[in-house]
Amino acid sequence: MITAGQMRAARALLGIDQRKLAEMAGVSLPTIQRMEASEGTVRGIVDSLMKVVEALNQAGIELIGDNARSEGGGRGVRLRQPAPGVAPPPTSPAAS
Repeated sequence: MITAGQMRAARALLGIDQRKLAEMAGVSLPTIQRMEASEGTVRGIVDSLMKVVEALNQAGIELIGDNARSEGGGRGVRLRQPAPGVAPPPTSPAAS
């Protein structure tokens, strides 16, 4: 579905904070905070997840799954697996 890292990256691309994303999606700020604090795939109420995904989609964010192609145009960022022997980037606490 969507990972916590994708949510944070999407907010960064849009230049919005957690509060603004919550407003856009029609969910509470604590809901966004919990989602972004998740490890890996975001867990939560399906309705809330769908609202967040739709809000990001409406704002122009294309969520790309593992090994999926992006057919849409525009600029983007993709996190790939690091080369063998290279440590993955450290995870940081959710920024607001």
